[in-house]
Amino acid sequence: MRADWNERAREDANYYVAFGRRDQDDTEFLATAADVIRDLEGELKRLPPEPPVSARRALEIGCGPGRLMRPMSRHFGEIHGIDVSDEMIAQARVKLGDIPWAHVHHAGGSDLAHFPSDHFDFVYSYAVFQHIPSAEVVFSYLRETVRVLKPGGFARLQINGLPKTARTYTTWEGVRIGADELHRFTREHGVRLLSLTGIETQYMWTSWQKPSATRIRHVVNAFSGEQAVPSTGRLACATLQIENLPEACDLNSLEALIDGVAGVGCYVGPPVNGLSQYNVFLPAGGRTGLVPVRVEWHGQALCPDATIRVIPAGPAVPRLVALSDGVNLLSFQRIESGTVKATIEEVDSIDNFGATVDGVPVRKVETFRTDPLASRYEVNFELPAESGRGGHVLKIRLGTRTLTQIGIEVV
Repeated sequence: MRADWNERAREDANYYVAFGRRDQDDTEFLATAADVIRDLEGELKRLPPEPPVSARRALEIGCGPGRLMRPMSRHFGEIHGIDVSDEMIAQARVKLGDIPWAHVHHAGGSDLAHFPSDHFDFVYSYAVFQHIPSAEVVFSYLRETVRVLKPGGFARLQINGLPKTARTYTTWEGVRIGADELHRFTREHGVRLLSLTGIETQYMWTSWQKPSATRIRHVVNAFSGEQAVPSTGRLACATLQIENLPEACDLNSLEALIDGVAGVGCYVGPPVNGLSQYNVFLPAGGRTGLVPVRVEWHGQALCPDATIRVIPAGPAVPRLVALSDGVNLLSFQRIESGTVKATIEEVDSIDNFGATVDGVPVRKVETFRTDPLASRYEVNFELPAESGRGGHVLKIRLGTRTLTQIGIEVV
């Protein structure tokens, strides 16, 4: 590849790059890129408004003498090009010498080893892969494209999609890659395949997006925002603030494993500044300390694990949270129906409930648990027959603990 393209560059680089006539001047040569530039610029609409142009980076695979890099440079604060031909690179350095943010590099192999992972907002290539005789080399570049793209970044690539009828491939008439192969590659590498046109033609175009990285940014108490969650009780609920949570995630598909045990997911919030809230009640019987948290989506890990600080729960403090007439729930201390409804939270056992009116025990006590996570119970009972119209004193207790002693009016 290097020898052949060095020879072509020395003979007439503009001709072999643009497939026009021989001996084109630079003005004519650059004009041949107009249609390709329009296509590439159309794809730039996929990029989010942030970061600004000055902070964006682009890479061209197979930049030749810089025909596409010159007009594309206006959309980026930094643009790079690589080419297997050192002759092409030498010409590109001259032609792009007046653009200080344009950098070209000689490619020593079928990789992008010059560049770190997660580096570019946009990677593009035109009339390059169609000249490579080896499918493995093409797919090496495609794998490298995925590697160097930033999470959320895009690629726009032209590939020879003609049927595989040739017995051999050369550095001019390169290998053909089928649409089915691109579907399989993008699935296997977790890439969003957004466009695939020109199937079974020499100019098959494809657009990809590298999914944004998902990670747990913070784990806090869902009620207080503190970085500690009690192991049990109504406050044993954690908020996982997840960056770039996929839109398709919901309570059916998400699961949080606290120290390997599934919690009870109860809320997925809308994204705010890139963070989505996922609330999970801790499983019963878990240990305290720094405990691993794993979020799974459809049974697969969604992001790297995080930790949660689980502290011992404080002692349960039973308390009366609501009291009303048993029928008219808007009538609080005015009892119209002869029955009373009470709601009590943080109850270890309701068996030792008791209530009196003026010292006389109430009748027909019925209890049921309305919320196991909050240990909340609803208690309904009838007033004693002796409780006539007028004012009385209602006393409610759990065992030896008095929850309330309050005046009521019977009507």
